[in-house]
Amino acid sequence: MTASPRPETPEPDSRQGRRNVAAGVQLLDDDGAISIQLESCLMHIFAKYCVPRPAPGAVGALLVPPPDAYLDEEGLDRWAADTNGAPFDEETKEELLEFLDVTDDGGLT
Repeated sequence: MTASPRPETPEPDSRQGRRNVAAGVQLLDDDGAISIQLESCLMHIFAKYCVPRPAPGAVGALLVPPPDAYLDEEGLDRWAADTNGAPFDEETKEELLEFLDVTDDGGLT
């Protein structure tokens, strides 16, 4: 049996955790790409902090970012504070800008 190169990451056909009992909760699809459900959740989170702001949707509906949306430094700081308790330091921000897709002005897409 070959060890997984990413032992902390479940393979697409495996299920982990008690909350993953129901069908349709997988983070990866059969090809190992992110699932539609995960992509929808990530888009919702991005939309909470992006510029321009998304149009309001139905109550309880997931937000969808506009096609030209990006995270400016303020949005990134708000996201980092909400998820980590504090904004990222400058070194971390520089790393993100180096390795992720950005606009010409340095906004994360």
